[in-house]
Amino acid sequence: MKANGDCYAGALRSTERAVGLRGVCGIVKRIISRSWAVASLIALACIVAACGSDGKKSEPTTRAGGVTLLGAQAYRQAIGAGEQFVVNVHVPYEGEIEGTDAFVPFDQIDQHLADLPADKDAPLYIYCRSGRMSAEATPVLQRLGYTNIIDLKGGMNAWREAGLQIVSKEPVSQ
Repeated sequence: MKANGDCYAGALRSTERAVGLRGVCGIVKRIISRSWAVASLIALACIVAACGSDGKKSEPTTRAGGVTLLGAQAYRQAIGAGEQFVVNVHVPYEGEIEGTDAFVPFDQIDQHLADLPADKDAPLYIYCRSGRMSAEATPVLQRLGYTNIIDLKGGMNAWREAGLQIVSKEPVSQ
């Protein structure tokens, strides 16, 4: 016998027992639907947390190969916290972050070793316009022995979106 549309009473033959089972089925359905709602809210909260808030503050993440990605505010704080070597790998020149030490085209890193720090374990901060060129530069830098590469997530575009200024100067080296 089928009770309440989708809950089977099985071997129950009496109407009273079927009515009692319908009540149990209703309770079970309410519990399941509430659990589903709670699970949905938890999933939504996780998605919102993963997306972040306004992009102004972001935690460091690590790209495959051990490269640290920093959001614009964290990158700004890191390069302002002492003697950091900062490299713009974007070509053609489209501006820079104040304090940039060198301009090394992402596709010519091998030819510009003299422009890079000798200490290959020291933090090496790199960026480009959008993040694509610096992502292409990192495997080359790693192959050359650099072990502590920090990349600006989203590049100068993210820097601008965070309300930070890009300056325009003539590049020192190309």
